[in-house]
Amino acid sequence: MSVLATYRRLARWPAGRWLFSRLVCWKAPYFASIAPRIEVLEPGRCVATLRHRRAVTNHLGTVHAIALCNLAEFTGGLGCDASLPPSMRWIPKGMTVAYLKKAVGTLRATATPAIPPHASQDGYDLPFEVVVENAAGEAVFRATIAMWVTPRG
Repeated sequence: MSVLATYRRLARWPAGRWLFSRLVCWKAPYFASIAPRIEVLEPGRCVATLRHRRAVTNHLGTVHAIALCNLAEFTGGLGCDASLPPSMRWIPKGMTVAYLKKAVGTLRATATPAIPPHASQDGYDLPFEVVVENAAGEAVFRATIAMWVTPRG
């Protein structure tokens, strides 16, 4: 069953999105270090939140830069997976980031593809844009993740 189909199946239930988020963290354990929560997963868009708590705080009292990168890869990867035809797979091959403001409070990341995904016989680059906003809707972080997309098999 695809990631998107699993999300759609679980999201219908109370606590289903929480359970889905936990399952992703079980499959890719490093993401559990930030305890992200999926809010939306659909082709072309993934939205997740990160709660500001001690485990993700740096010495300045803000959310750590690498926790923001982790959130960006989490949302970008899920968004990419949900956007591709079943015949394709992806892997991140690079990330460019910009820290725009102090990251405090609950943060919301939105990932979208910079170009439309497609099926191809050859590999291709599929950049994903991720914007992380604070509770006031101000962008505190931006990332472009270079996804490499190839046919399965």
